[in-house]
Amino acid sequence: MSTALVILAAGMGTRMNSDLPKVLHKIAGAPLLVHAMKSGAAVEPEKLVVVAGHGADLVSKAAKDWDDRAEVVLQEEQQGTGHAVLMARDALADFEGDVIVLYGDTPFIQPETIERMAQARAKHDVVILGFEPEDPARYGRLIMEGDQLQRIVEYKDASEAERAITLCNSGLVAADAKVLFELLDQVGNDNAAGEYYLPDIVAIAQDRGLSATAVTCDPAETLGVNARAELAEAEALFQARARAEALENGVTLQAPETVFFAHDTYVGRDTVIEPNVVFGPGVTVESGAEIRAFSHLEGCHVSQGAQVGPYARLRPGAELAEKVRIGNFVEVKNAVLDEGAKVNHLSYIGDASVGAETNIGAGTITCNYDGVLKHRTEIGNHAFIGSNTMLVAPVKVGNRAMTGSGSVITKNVEADALAVARARQENKPGFASKLYDMLLAKKAKRDAAKAAEKSEGNQ
Repeated sequence: MSTALVILAAGMGTRMNSDLPKVLHKIAGAPLLVHAMKSGAAVEPEKLVVVAGHGADLVSKAAKDWDDRAEVVLQEEQQGTGHAVLMARDALADFEGDVIVLYGDTPFIQPETIERMAQARAKHDVVILGFEPEDPARYGRLIMEGDQLQRIVEYKDASEAERAITLCNSGLVAADAKVLFELLDQVGNDNAAGEYYLPDIVAIAQDRGLSATAVTCDPAETLGVNARAELAEAEALFQARARAEALENGVTLQAPETVFFAHDTYVGRDTVIEPNVVFGPGVTVESGAEIRAFSHLEGCHVSQGAQVGPYARLRPGAELAEKVRIGNFVEVKNAVLDEGAKVNHLSYIGDASVGAETNIGAGTITCNYDGVLKHRTEIGNHAFIGSNTMLVAPVKVGNRAMTGSGSVITKNVEADALAVARARQENKPGFASKLYDMLLAKKAKRDAAKAAEKSEGNQ
């Protein structure tokens, strides 16, 4: 059976107090919307429709950046969840199969849960996702008889006996596309808000003799993000899960609570991560690597046995081969370092390739930007770059070549050559003392002038 996903992402999110659409606020480096899209990908949807409203252009870009198959439709006036799903009708006009409705501000629905909803659809016309929170509070209650969902009762309309029921409505729905839109056509807006509510289709389905059921999930999956405090709670929940998973998979976290993962971070077993390490999106760390304290990684690949940090930054495009060493206060961007290369201190390596076993001295900079364009530096195998070398790209340094400390390299250096490019040192005997005396005299004269000016001001 083919499946389509409809993700509701039209809300403004007033409680966020933000110009950014609510679903574009990030958890673990990815928008809430992307988390929902990743969960839905488990059912390999044939169609993906995102219903946007506030900030539709931004929402559309985020959706298509993640999955270019996404079709974004507009809900110009937010008139409830049922009305929002109806906006997807034209996009699904030729679709035959099941529709699963997700929410763009509910990031933790697990793929397995969505798969169970899809499986339940084989036996029932409508499937609702339910959960049992510790405090049911004012959630709508799911009234079940066996595996049959009889109705959904809003808290304000529930009897005392119904309020005692702990199975609550998450709002997620699965149904055949044709049936779903037929049911939605019959949903009214006779309520205080004047809106069309998606859960109302259950009662209409019952009146038509259709079957409805509920699938349950862990309450944590249903956490919706509507305010900054909930965004922080969601981030904490994600990080707790990611840390636990890393530990379970054989990663050593010396201070787990200080390590922050992105939504797509991969770390291999036997890797050691020291305190206060942050992973941005797009990081892969192979087995047996060491990420030392206070390092920041994003968009990079760290191979087996490599060491990063402390206080290092790997930016997008950084590719470290096996046994590479990146030391303290080193930044690497869009650069490939071959096996055994070392950049141990206070250096910037950008838009470059560094050969195997090459050593980069402290204070080295690849001068890759001319104010308009970026240029590459290519350094061969077993080269030695002296401390405080400026490599003005585009430039090449051959295998086994060396540069003298303090050199500004503007021309290619052939293999096995030593390049020294610095001003000739000239010593002037006695000049330092003369200069020092001159500066002291100048300072004394300035101080006397200030004192006189102050004295006149006090008279």
